[in-house]
Amino acid sequence: MHYLGVIPARYQSMRFPGKPLVEIAGIPMINRVYQQGLKSKILNEVVVATDSKIIYDHCLNANMQVIMTSDTHQSGTDRVSEVARRYESDVVVNIQGDEPFIPPDYIDSLCAQFKSIKTEITTLIAPILDAQALDDANTVKVVKRNDGRALYFSRASIPYQRNLDFTMQSFRHLGIYAFRRETLLKLADLAQGKLEQFEMLEQLRWLEAGFDIVTVEVEKAPIGVDVPEDVVKLEKWMKENALR
Repeated sequence: MHYLGVIPARYQSMRFPGKPLVEIAGIPMINRVYQQGLKSKILNEVVVATDSKIIYDHCLNANMQVIMTSDTHQSGTDRVSEVARRYESDVVVNIQGDEPFIPPDYIDSLCAQFKSIKTEITTLIAPILDAQALDDANTVKVVKRNDGRALYFSRASIPYQRNLDFTMQSFRHLGIYAFRRETLLKLADLAQGKLEQFEMLEQLRWLEAGFDIVTVEVEKAPIGVDVPEDVVKLEKWMKENALR
């Protein structure tokens, strides 16, 4: 099987314009994400997908594989699906461009699920260790079946603890996905569902349409960059962990 890693990268952003090119300890973030993808033991190729000439030229100058995509995409998944139409890969991995230290083995753990012919979509989840995250709408929660398939994703605190004598682990969703190529192309043709419009979570469109999403549990969420202030936090974390 052929596995393709795609890093969607937009230059324009309401909260953080030019985020893919922000320097993390002197190295542009997109470069760091790309290098983490190359460290995967399963991915055959890694490519940046962008609608920005600035990012496109930067990647070419850095000897990174890059492809120019439409500027009309509403989500990173839509951008990844455009790339998938140009490649004959069996599995396509959507690697978040704002997680410069995504562990390569996290990527491999998603890809490994496709040994089963029943697997269509995989994604990562991690235990919620901070109680405040349960009430944070920016932290997407997930509940799953016994076999690991997702039941539901929500910005609300799920599952809700009504029985105070019973405790269970809550999980957060990490926004990295792997798709069987033919499934990804089908997803790109789906209209928005009611649940997605209500919660603003595109994975609910897939669940509502009847697709299964296999969750893969990892130890902890990688540190990402959402706003400029996160760069300082990340660089502090790098120093504490002796990373360059």
